[in-house]
Amino acid sequence: MTNKHPFMKDLSLPAVAAPMFLISGPKLVIETCKSGIVGTFPALNHRTTEGFDQWLTEIETALDGYTQANGKPAAPYGVNLIVHHTNPRLKADLAICVKHKVPIVITSLGAAHEVIDAIHSYGGLVFHDVINLRHAYKAANAGVDGLICVAAGAGGHAGTLHPMPFVQEVRNIFDGTILLSGCISTGRDVASAMQIGADLAYMGTRFINVEESRADEGYRNMIIESGTKDIVYTAAVSGVSANFLRPSLEAMGITKEMWALKAKVDFGSELDAAKAEAKAWKTIWSAGQGVATIKDNMPVAELAKRLKEEFTAAIKEQQQLLNTYA
Repeated sequence: MTNKHPFMKDLSLPAVAAPMFLISGPKLVIETCKSGIVGTFPALNHRTTEGFDQWLTEIETALDGYTQANGKPAAPYGVNLIVHHTNPRLKADLAICVKHKVPIVITSLGAAHEVIDAIHSYGGLVFHDVINLRHAYKAANAGVDGLICVAAGAGGHAGTLHPMPFVQEVRNIFDGTILLSGCISTGRDVASAMQIGADLAYMGTRFINVEESRADEGYRNMIIESGTKDIVYTAAVSGVSANFLRPSLEAMGITKEMWALKAKVDFGSELDAAKAEAKAWKTIWSAGQGVATIKDNMPVAELAKRLKEEFTAAIKEQQQLLNTYA
């Protein structure tokens, strides 16, 4: 395990609630951070850079108030930036991150030196999504502080690698913070991620089904009703392979034959690429194989309490196991 960043000692659980497109917003971030888990959201979840700026002010005001009232800091928050030429807001949103000194910036689809340097200029941390060792090498060489190993079964744009060899391969070439993403829905799962060698667990799907998320009721219910057999890995939605809920694909008329293709389905030529993507993700719902253990919807505070109890019980069981084989 690496030397921990100072903020990690203040967490109630070594976990990050992942930024989810259209799902994560200020309310979710605030309550997650108050519960001692890093809360994050994509900058593009607000339609404008001005609105993104306002969201950051809202989050910071709430977390500052929590710190003053409780005499201890909340967990830090983070923002996801899409570092790709197709994101017209990158430069403006990055400037807002620097203005607010966002503690953690999660980069996707590119680890650009100019982005990393800008965040490092005020002492911020940059964590980067990777799905294979080649991407990990590139991001490590660019100077990121952490690598998010997005393993098989994760929601959204997941990889295909098993977490055990993936984390170990990345650890062999990177001495920064390693986060593990993929099917982490319980406190026992968080403990397992630590046993594999990760520093932080990265949880997305589990935080769709909390009262503070922006997911609608149908989405939440579909997650509760789904199991591993209902998760489909396909490029049909965005042109990049990702995991989606099978019933939501079928509801949009995307058949098994269509999702087996590598090409993106045409959602309508009247929409530009960005709007088509947003339309697709709003009606076709992403989730990871971790849905198999999600059977409820609750407030973040209640979920965090349960995760901590499960995590603690799992660690104690490991100690008993060690005593058995001492």
